[in-house]
Amino acid sequence: MKTNLRHVPHLRAPYWCFNGHMHTTARSLFGDTQQPPLKRIEIATPDNDFLELDCHIQSDSDAIITLFHGLEGSTKRYYIVELMKVLINKGYSVVGVNFRGCGSKLNDQPRFYHSGETNDYQTVLNWVAEEYPNKKIGAVGFSLGGNALAKYLGETGKESNVETAVAVSVPFDLRLGSIILSKGFNRIYEYRFLRTLRKKLNEKRKFFPNLPEFSGSTIYEFDDQVTAPIHNFEGAEDYYEQCSARRFVDGIKIDTLFIHSKEDPLCPIEAMPLAKINQNPFTDYIITKEGGHVGFWSKPRGWLNFVIENYLNSNL
Repeated sequence: MKTNLRHVPHLRAPYWCFNGHMHTTARSLFGDTQQPPLKRIEIATPDNDFLELDCHIQSDSDAIITLFHGLEGSTKRYYIVELMKVLINKGYSVVGVNFRGCGSKLNDQPRFYHSGETNDYQTVLNWVAEEYPNKKIGAVGFSLGGNALAKYLGETGKESNVETAVAVSVPFDLRLGSIILSKGFNRIYEYRFLRTLRKKLNEKRKFFPNLPEFSGSTIYEFDDQVTAPIHNFEGAEDYYEQCSARRFVDGIKIDTLFIHSKEDPLCPIEAMPLAKINQNPFTDYIITKEGGHVGFWSKPRGWLNFVIENYLNSNL
């Protein structure tokens, strides 16, 4: 059922955060990246690969929150680190997931991760449920990680092992997101993503020389030339159509909150399937005027994590 969101505080941005790019880059540049005490655990995947999890387990906690990062992120990203600290201080256990190749080393298989890789979500959440059977499970996903989380919840319904979830700055329409990313100032973000993606691909080609080469300059071209063929899609268009979160919102059967900014420069608000979210009794949303992409720089600081923690607390 939909949670009462009337008491969510208004996002007050500092005067110098005057557009979405400022929110996005300020959090990225000045956010907290000093991780709390964590234990690194490797778990096996069904295809003989591994995932690296960073865990902080409190024996007396009632719930454990799994966190999923965005494109070319990791558990060291500011939005994961800051939320981990808030949740730990509130008495939660946390498990931060590093997608394949995003932790301390490259993964073993020729494949990578992508926006719709829900098999790995199943692997992680099954492991959490089996390892900590007496703890309730919540999940939070950011950007790409939020897209895959929404897809996973829509695919699994009530069998997700998750009791409640929050997804922040979700693309919803991957094709539109890839087009927006290649325009104007967004090319700076795209360049940064492609720099690390290209580096990982070149490293992996040393072990798997038959992997595709990348000869483009956009995320769309990378997805068409690399992501799609490696993960058995016909091309970028097929990948985007099969994996965009908008297709799966109506299948979500646990309380889920989407948080999005009207001025998100990477994931346009127009892609958000508001009608589906409104029609589904389990899904709700908060749309802010300001905030950028996984930014939400506020005065005082901490608006985003306050909202996430309060939503989780009200449903666990």
